[in-house]
Amino acid sequence: MKIAFLINQTHKEEVVFTTTVLALTALKRGHTIIYIGLADFIYQNERNIGAHGRVAEPDSGIDDGEDLLNTLRSNKKQTINLQEIDVLWLRFDPVLDMINRPWAAAMGIQFAQLVKNNGRLVVNDPDTLIQASNKLYLENFPKEVRPKTIVTRNHEDVVAFLEEQQDKIILKPLKGSGGKNVFLIPFKERQNLKQIVEVISRDGYVIAQEYLPEAVNGDIRFFLLDGKPIVIDGKYAAVNRVQQADEIRSNIHQGAKAEQAFIDEKVLSLVNKVANKLVEDNMYFVGLDIVGDKIMEINVFSPGALGQASRLNRVDYSTAVIENLEDKIKKFYKL
Repeated sequence: MKIAFLINQTHKEEVVFTTTVLALTALKRGHTIIYIGLADFIYQNERNIGAHGRVAEPDSGIDDGEDLLNTLRSNKKQTINLQEIDVLWLRFDPVLDMINRPWAAAMGIQFAQLVKNNGRLVVNDPDTLIQASNKLYLENFPKEVRPKTIVTRNHEDVVAFLEEQQDKIILKPLKGSGGKNVFLIPFKERQNLKQIVEVISRDGYVIAQEYLPEAVNGDIRFFLLDGKPIVIDGKYAAVNRVQQADEIRSNIHQGAKAEQAFIDEKVLSLVNKVANKLVEDNMYFVGLDIVGDKIMEINVFSPGALGQASRLNRVDYSTAVIENLEDKIKKFYKL
């Protein structure tokens, strides 16, 4: 099979990225891997959509993620007819291109829609990814799974929300990732609140959320595949991301430590409350960020940390994902 991954740019990919882990697993299972950057598409007519892609073949002697990335980067781009691929897997982060290439993410989704309209399998579904392009997507899910939230660009609205909570709140960009511009605002220490709102709102809307005391223990990144938990030998694909001392962000590349996650019935009950909606939205591979009894974010573009989950639980989740994808492709094309 030919599995194409839509990424931001090949040179920005890293060995530890979940995309690399999945691509390497697929390659070792005999599939051709194609990396397509957001700037690499070609539109010739409505039935002829192509891309300048970097290709790795299964017989190229690639042993690990570093070999894979080096091979892809050194291989000259080929013109790919996207009618000949089996799946286009959208694995880019829209936030990475917000400043320097603000057109990139929207065009990536639009081209992906054209590929889907031409009868190719695209995951996650680009038609519903449009609705999920920022953290407001979470508000489409049951109220009981969500923290109290407002979205605004107005400083006075944030002050009113803070007064309503009578406790600390979290401020962050509505469209953001990686823990950038995330602030904890104590109830009685708001001297710089206006400036913080101004800083965040330079790039768009601000999301304010209630502070959950359980956040001191970090959060759980929990993976879903076609609306179901990924579980092997009773071990769920999940990691507990624990932030450094004096740090509120639990993002791995902000210094948080990945630890084995304890998954109890409370977590599974929470997951079940959002699973059906994710299936309806054709969200194939999803990462939920869970704190206590709330879901803080639903990551549908490029959820990471699957490799860490495999390492901590000593099981191979990536093979389970690719096996599932193989079955999905066969059913989609009725092979």
